[in-house]
Amino acid sequence: MSAAAALEQGLADLGLVLQAGQRDQCLAYLALIGKWNQVYNLTAVRQSEQMLTHHLLDCLAGLGPLQRHLAASGLLQGGRLLDVGSGAGLPGIVWAIGCPQLQVCCVDTVAKKAAFITQAALTLGLKNLKAVHARVESLSGPFDVISSRAFASLPDFVAGSSQALGEGGVWLAMKGKHPADEISAVPADVFHVEPLQVPGLSAERCLVWMRPRPAQSTPG
Repeated sequence: MSAAAALEQGLADLGLVLQAGQRDQCLAYLALIGKWNQVYNLTAVRQSEQMLTHHLLDCLAGLGPLQRHLAASGLLQGGRLLDVGSGAGLPGIVWAIGCPQLQVCCVDTVAKKAAFITQAALTLGLKNLKAVHARVESLSGPFDVISSRAFASLPDFVAGSSQALGEGGVWLAMKGKHPADEISAVPADVFHVEPLQVPGLSAERCLVWMRPRPAQSTPG
């Protein structure tokens, strides 16, 4: 099966609709990772079939839930998302393709990875995407959604990025198995753990949705 056909099948399985131009951007993004991987070692996954499943479809599995959240929050036409430890742009670039009205900022401490994301934004024509080479602790926001995928433990993710979260904002972490131990230690309100089914992948995946805990009122 060609990459284009596999992508079409994956989108159908996920119940996602992407325009022809967006599908082309997804495939061009995979090709760009493959090209840069030869020199910069952006990801340990090398085979194109595995990259489509383990990276592209994995991130697309989280696109529907993100779109529903943005719609419910009135953010489809101008929300701001910060993707922490974005690496090769996962999921930030994929979500920038899927949500063209969403302003996506990908931050990574590795210069070559931030450079790749900048190049991807230019090559793919993603005017809503930018990269920042920095530690997330140095960013101020405000962002409506702060995301991560295989970045750090939930407590470290929340603590390191809390200053960048805007009022009413949420954290969205892509995880493998249900991270019960991390959830019990996270300094935030975990209001939803959403299971994901990635087409062609039997491994467990989930989205962990979090928001700041309400401030405790002190007795007068």
